[in-house]
Amino acid sequence: MKRTTCVKYAAAALAGTAVLAACGTESGSGGGAVGEGETKKAPAIAAAIADTRWIPQKVTVDGKDHLLPEGKGSRHGEAEITFKPGAAEPDISGGDSGGSVGCNSFGADSEIVGDTVKISDLAMTTMGCPGPVGEFEEKFIGVFDNDLKAAIEERDGARTLTLTSPDGDSITLRDGPAATPPLKGTRWAVETTADTKTDTKAYLTLTGDNTVTGSLGCNTFHGKATVRSGTIEFGRLATTRMVCSGPVMKTERELTEILSGKVSYQQERDSLTLTTAAGEDLRARAE
Repeated sequence: MKRTTCVKYAAAALAGTAVLAACGTESGSGGGAVGEGETKKAPAIAAAIADTRWIPQKVTVDGKDHLLPEGKGSRHGEAEITFKPGAAEPDISGGDSGGSVGCNSFGADSEIVGDTVKISDLAMTTMGCPGPVGEFEEKFIGVFDNDLKAAIEERDGARTLTLTSPDGDSITLRDGPAATPPLKGTRWAVETTADTKTDTKAYLTLTGDNTVTGSLGCNTFHGKATVRSGTIEFGRLATTRMVCSGPVMKTERELTEILSGKVSYQQERDSLTLTTAAGEDLRARAE
């Protein structure tokens, strides 16, 4: 059984503010010994996780995905987590494992045993985070401050780390090198259009021969797409003609309007934003 206690303290361990909140977890009796199979896994799991810059992607709570926020109030480009197993110096709360999800900084002690990452003595700065940024951070910390089962999947040279809490909630992160994919040849999954989150399976891929292919969420498309310094100029898209549900068709119309003519683009690590002359945005993330 665990008992969590929180105190305030002053320290220089985390930059940004001198006053931080520290939460420590005390474990009761009843923990079993680590099995032989788990012990053999420890060096491999620890080596794969530790000292790597991990970029948060989403938090899943009660089966619902919450994506790392972008836009107003979020320092999206500063979001990263690093695991450095070990405890902080005596009388100093908050270890070297942690980072930020775009607002406050936080640190914790961590221990990797078998396939489990044990987080304890977490401390964080106490800046107010507006709207979605604060909500995401709260959900992230709620899952992160736990004994987390770790699983690493490698696909096309990119590694994804999933940390799952005893309640079944999880955090998904990607390693740093995979977080800066090339603009061309990457499949960009559309997350929002005109500041509206989309649950469709829309995506686009820019190719090396100045073309674009993808899906609008129901219908597929292809066309010309010429990339120049900071801009992409789309030609007329050729699409299939399937009739889809109302919300999907609405998203398809929005996407078609954005993927028409010249747009500016901004790539920040694994996120891509296309902006029309009228200020309409399409935001996508590398898969």
